[in-house]
Amino acid sequence: MTVLLATLILFVLWALSRSLLWLRRWRAVGVWGLLWLLAFGVQADSPALVLQPQTPRVDMWPALRMLPDPSGQLSLAQVLAMDDRFETPRTAHSTLGHQPNPVWLRMPFSVSTSAAPQWILNIDFPPLNRIDAYLVHGTQVAQQAVMGNLQGGHRTARSHALMLQLQPGESYELLLRVHVKSIMVVPISLSTPDAFLADALREQMLQGVMFSLMLCLVLYSLTMWHSLRDAVFLKYVLVMLGGLTLSVVQFGVGYQFLWGGNPWAESHLGMLGPLTSTVGFFLLFEHILVQPGEYRFFSWLMKSGAALAVLVGLAYALDGLSTHATSVFTGTLGPLSTLLALPLTLQRLRRRDAMAAYLLLAVAVYFIASATMAGLVFGRIDVNFWTLHSVQLAGLLDALLLMRLLALRTKATRLAVHRASQERDAMRSLAHSDPLTGLPNRRGLHDALTDALMQCSPTRMVVVYVIDLDGFKPINDQYGHDVGDELLVAVAARLQSLVRANDTVARVGGDEFVTVVSGPGNEQQAIDLGQKILDAFALPFELEALSCRVGLTIGYALAPMDGSDAKNLLKIADAGMYSGKHAGKHCLRRGAADEVRVSGF
Repeated sequence: MTVLLATLILFVLWALSRSLLWLRRWRAVGVWGLLWLLAFGVQADSPALVLQPQTPRVDMWPALRMLPDPSGQLSLAQVLAMDDRFETPRTAHSTLGHQPNPVWLRMPFSVSTSAAPQWILNIDFPPLNRIDAYLVHGTQVAQQAVMGNLQGGHRTARSHALMLQLQPGESYELLLRVHVKSIMVVPISLSTPDAFLADALREQMLQGVMFSLMLCLVLYSLTMWHSLRDAVFLKYVLVMLGGLTLSVVQFGVGYQFLWGGNPWAESHLGMLGPLTSTVGFFLLFEHILVQPGEYRFFSWLMKSGAALAVLVGLAYALDGLSTHATSVFTGTLGPLSTLLALPLTLQRLRRRDAMAAYLLLAVAVYFIASATMAGLVFGRIDVNFWTLHSVQLAGLLDALLLMRLLALRTKATRLAVHRASQERDAMRSLAHSDPLTGLPNRRGLHDALTDALMQCSPTRMVVVYVIDLDGFKPINDQYGHDVGDELLVAVAARLQSLVRANDTVARVGGDEFVTVVSGPGNEQQAIDLGQKILDAFALPFELEALSCRVGLTIGYALAPMDGSDAKNLLKIADAGMYSGKHAGKHCLRRGAADEVRVSGF
């Protein structure tokens, strides 16, 4: 309205100057004077607000004027006499930006005759260090109070609130002397007790939900770290703890419930929270984006950034750095971690990496919240629910995105472990198996026999059968190796069909097999099973090219009767097999101690 009025006046003067000679002389002066007014703004008295029953909550910003107090020495009496020096703020709604010195705020208002006598002054930005509040009626101070998060004591309200006793139909002035080491956000309102209580409950519930969600994410991450021993979850905890600390400080929950009356916690934790998150972001990005041995310079940069943030935090905690200097470091290091991670994130995104997409989205959310907070710091963005809670909401959204990122990374790690396990099992199978028949080889036999002997007892014996084929070499020489290999596979299948699934059949040589059977309670049961194997080979083998027969000679040893050493048992059984070969083949013999000879085992 002021700009429109000044423009109208300028147009009228310009039109008159075209027709009136005496105005032409002053045209330039008038035009430039009005342009100066437009450039620097036309100061108008702030309207006095009226408290009415139909408006239970009144925003005091439209009536607010400010007076800086660089010396910090102005008294109330001096301020009351300096009404003409108060100015309308040029900043955005409810924010004065960075104000290192105290500021006086003056807000005239009146109370309608039908309004209630009790109204609550509410300044809904808990990190304000000191607020001297004066309710002036005429020339008298009707009420005064000192509030602020560094004033000691324990307040039950989350924000800075004061009950005002007003007289309907009277006019008042509210004067506040505000001092804060960081940004001066001053969302000031007058509310009826019912409206104040409703607003307070909504905000309290919101903070309770936000606090609970972030705390659950912290506890879940600690549980995952304890289960998986993956350090990435501890780094995520640092990010979450930093955001949680900033949230409880900025919205007064910490002072209200956690550390009420502790000035060190209230003055330091609000800055140490973002530094903790910065440390976590540096370490988390480095952990997610870099594989061992890759991008060593990037890894060094990220770890160095985390170390610098730790040093800044320690210096600030010990009062070695001012709040302003620490805020500069925090405002620089926070975005730096994201900027350093951006190239690798984009590189992985081009490879269609799902983790990179979530990380990029988290970066975008972080930058939007940072830009919003910067707008509040410099007084360029209005204070409302969304801007005031932007960092908190973005922190929670980032936490959920990073949790999804960790889930994807855990899934990828598990898949990699599964593939490695499969490859290891495949290699182990190749090392312990016969490539032709798929049966265990000598190494696999040794492992199986060792396991069986661990459960051996006089009532649960282990029988080791060393089996050599009779008549295999002529068939192999006459019909070729392909037929010989086919016959060996058929022999292996028949031997497996004669024992239980938990028993072992191994191929240890060209036409030599070993069978390990657990469970016989006496030697006769071992003899019966050996005879069953001999009888089974009376039947011919139907191969693809021919039908043929091969016999067996079997030597066996019993554990624990013949010992409990795998190598020695194989020697005894091998000796029995050689004894049977010399005695005419196709027989079953238990090796005797005086017949043991080395046969390659």
